[in-house]
Amino acid sequence: MISAPGLPHPTVTVVIPVKDDARQLRRCLRALALQTRRADEILIVDNGSSDASARVAGEAGATVVQCVTPGISAASAQGYDLAHGDIVLRLDADCLPSTTWVAVMVEAFQRNPHVAAFTGGARFVDGPRLLRAPLAAVYLGAYAAAMFPALGHLPLFGSNMGFRRTAWRSIRSRVHRRDTELHDDLDLSYHLGEWYRIRLLPRAAVGMSMRPFADRRAFARRVANGFRTVVVHWPQDFPPVRWAKLILRRTIGPRTFRVVAR
Repeated sequence: MISAPGLPHPTVTVVIPVKDDARQLRRCLRALALQTRRADEILIVDNGSSDASARVAGEAGATVVQCVTPGISAASAQGYDLAHGDIVLRLDADCLPSTTWVAVMVEAFQRNPHVAAFTGGARFVDGPRLLRAPLAAVYLGAYAAAMFPALGHLPLFGSNMGFRRTAWRSIRSRVHRRDTELHDDLDLSYHLGEWYRIRLLPRAAVGMSMRPFADRRAFARRVANGFRTVVVHWPQDFPPVRWAKLILRRTIGPRTFRVVAR
């Protein structure tokens, strides 16, 4: 059985997709080992690494699964499918969660039975020290501001988010898991946010690398993929249509997550 909100001991799975990022993954797994509330399961989804990523994960006691379909969308979705935890948390390999990250996420889900997903913020842990905080605020703020009109709600941030496994199971057939040109967290935002509530959880702190800004071409490609992720959901989620659907569904009332069979 899955623990209902309010029950004292929901189980937690952390999913981390990885490809050729052994050094950063080792740091991330060390941070997870120092959690005040440790995850019950850590799933590393190896998306065709040629380095020691799988070995590093195994040495840290994580469960390693291979994803032969290329792309972070496929790797992430496979991890979510295989997760056993009542709550599924997601990090990237270059993330450094604070020691209370898992505990804060679990407490938030227990206190908010009508919320299906929480998304946290981030701080940069490398790059010019004086620019770390303002750049992180601009980066995440711009992402949220740009995506809110398209979604009608807050977007999920893939480097720091969590959701109920029951919610994932209800929408997993709709995500674009084989499209390598989409942002998987934004795609998931479309499908989870259509039916469930997504909320911000600032106290769930995670550090991340400034690598997305290091390569102009790579950053431009990320922006282009963001626009493509939006457009691929049209016309069924064209903003006026989506907003109308959300208003209608929210008048019915929020869904509460109760005990259901595995």
